[in-house]
Amino acid sequence: MKTLKVDLDDRSYPIYIGADLLGVADLLLPHIRGGEVMVVSNETIAPLYLQPVLEALSGLRCDSVILPDGERYKTLDTLNLVYQALLEKRHSRKTTLVALGGGVVGDMTGFAAASYQRGVNFIQIPTTLLSQVDSSVGGKTGVNHALGKNMIGAFHQPVAVIADVGLLDTLPPREFSAGLAEVIKYGLIADPDFFQWLQDNMSRLMARDRAALIYAVEVSCANKARVVAADERESGLRAILNLGHTFGHAIETEQNYQGLLHGEAVAVGMLMAADLSQRMGALSGADVQGLKRLLTEAGLPVQVPSGMTVAEFHRHMAVDKKVADGIVRLVLLRSIGDAYICSDYDAALLEALLASYCTV
Repeated sequence: MKTLKVDLDDRSYPIYIGADLLGVADLLLPHIRGGEVMVVSNETIAPLYLQPVLEALSGLRCDSVILPDGERYKTLDTLNLVYQALLEKRHSRKTTLVALGGGVVGDMTGFAAASYQRGVNFIQIPTTLLSQVDSSVGGKTGVNHALGKNMIGAFHQPVAVIADVGLLDTLPPREFSAGLAEVIKYGLIADPDFFQWLQDNMSRLMARDRAALIYAVEVSCANKARVVAADERESGLRAILNLGHTFGHAIETEQNYQGLLHGEAVAVGMLMAADLSQRMGALSGADVQGLKRLLTEAGLPVQVPSGMTVAEFHRHMAVDKKVADGIVRLVLLRSIGDAYICSDYDAALLEALLASYCTV
């Protein structure tokens, strides 16, 4: 087992990474301050993994709530199911919520923890690759709105993250590939050596080699932990973690979260960001083609969904969280491993980029 630390002074917390960690009481119990626990999961994950968690917590008063599965359920209406369960079971301010699921469960559980009785503790047990390397770490919580993704939420750090790569054995291939998009992102934004490792070892990851997975999750989480420690509330540096997300969120919103998966949309968005970086004279054509090959090898899309228009991109990008003073800020690349936030890009180049990726 590998243990990392997200360094946030008195709110610092560990990330445990390994295999066969689910249901290990010694990892859970030290992070529960009272005698009450509410486990939040979904209809897909609960039948597979809820029981070992409940058994590890058997000495405590432990309840559970099961949510519908899918990004389209990441809403205030679904979040209310968690509040309802907490109130019906009379959970106090000393309760601890446990998020057992992917990014949707983790984000909603975290938001419930941030807001229930003005804030309670929560633990992340991410069950997808995407959530293990990205959404479970850093304290971003929230829900979607029909007009924008993750527009309602709060920063609220977990007290521990338990990333068991053994849980990825049951992850469908498409979901697994979606997680690889976020893994690739870390190489692109801050770690050129890791990007090269991914180019050399993608076949091992696709085969779900456990040693390779543990290494990829560890390096991804270490990169994210460094950024979060430097800029917890995304006032500057942390925005580089959104490479590809402005384009990707526009795709997700236009499809009402029922088309491309989050990681798939981010993959397309990262390629678009790299392409724009090349058009601005930073990356080489070989860099962009190398990224395209890696995304394809990871089973990820590299095209905007058919029928999406330039106007639709502009409409959704205008409500992106990185918009400042009416200007859409983009995360671009100076080189592989060197990302930056850009607001002075050439609007004509952006227009040409969007036109080249849209089919209508």
